[in-house]
Amino acid sequence: MITGNKGEWSEIYTLFKLLGDKQLSLGNKDIEKLEGIVYPVLRILRTENNRDFEYAILDEIILISGGEEVLKIAISDFKEKAKFLLAKIKDNKETTFPVPEVEVFMQSINCLSLKAGSTTKTDITIVVHDQRTNQQPTLGFSIKSQLGGPSTILNAGKTTNFIFKISGAIDEMEIERINSMLVKRGKKESADLKGRVKAIYSNNKELIFFKTERQIFSNNLILIDSRLPEILSQIVYEFYSSNNSKIFDLVEKIRTKNPLEFDISNKHQFYEYKIKRFLTDIALGMMPSKVWTGNYDATGGYLIVKENGDILCYHIYNRNEFEDYLFNNTKLETASSSKHSFGVIYEENNELYFKLNLQIRFIK
Repeated sequence: MITGNKGEWSEIYTLFKLLGDKQLSLGNKDIEKLEGIVYPVLRILRTENNRDFEYAILDEIILISGGEEVLKIAISDFKEKAKFLLAKIKDNKETTFPVPEVEVFMQSINCLSLKAGSTTKTDITIVVHDQRTNQQPTLGFSIKSQLGGPSTILNAGKTTNFIFKISGAIDEMEIERINSMLVKRGKKESADLKGRVKAIYSNNKELIFFKTERQIFSNNLILIDSRLPEILSQIVYEFYSSNNSKIFDLVEKIRTKNPLEFDISNKHQFYEYKIKRFLTDIALGMMPSKVWTGNYDATGGYLIVKENGDILCYHIYNRNEFEDYLFNNTKLETASSSKHSFGVIYEENNELYFKLNLQIRFIK
């Protein structure tokens, strides 16, 4: 029996929904449809057990494998199963769950797993008709579902730690006190990271960006923009020293302070522009632990499954809408400091250092 969480079942829902609707609707920064703009869907491609399958949309859905027609399925079947699966996903309260009725239908159309075979950020591969260029590009999309919990766009790890140098000595007993500061969240206690940052400043010391913990991540950032490590360090610091968490608000704070001293006399949006490029690259392929070449895995962009079941497309061709969507719908959040080894004062070569971590999640 196949079981999956709401995000995984959303991938099957997306397959059914697009085959039933036969088109993709574009979205704006507020996750609403852009009226009058659609991409007709021609085919959806999947890999199952090392075999390639193609769902071609004609008067019926034609399943093709090895260049040969395997079976025909009525489009109405996909509409019906999409509606049924959406209700099951929304109603279920379990972390993972089966949907036996849908599994039977999946097997009948050679769809044997929840996730298509892929080692990249591509969750679904679609051939669309681009009416502006009269082309039929094959596009890989990453699926983000609002039916479950908000997904991450950048996962935390030691790879996303930023190292700050503390501007001077602190008494050993004070270091011990700061490093033991805890905050209660529900029934559990965890490191009081914001309290620790505040305590360092209460000792008349500053946190000065030194470097990222991993050089690959630093070089990936520099490839996107040479000042990006510094800009992100300022955003990370702002997050841990204020009540702001949304990317939009954090960038606005940094823009006002202008710590990198850009020439903003003509109101150039240096910080916003560079962060949008960063968000686009991590959304479509860049990973902190791997050398980034600039080649996107998700060549189409994002598909957003809304709570009402609508699917919106954020296409890389419509770059402004895609970047605005990412910029307005993401936030920083605090990951586990013990798991990722950050948030304590430590000494190296007679200097004191403090690490802060970057993790980015969708707001909804």
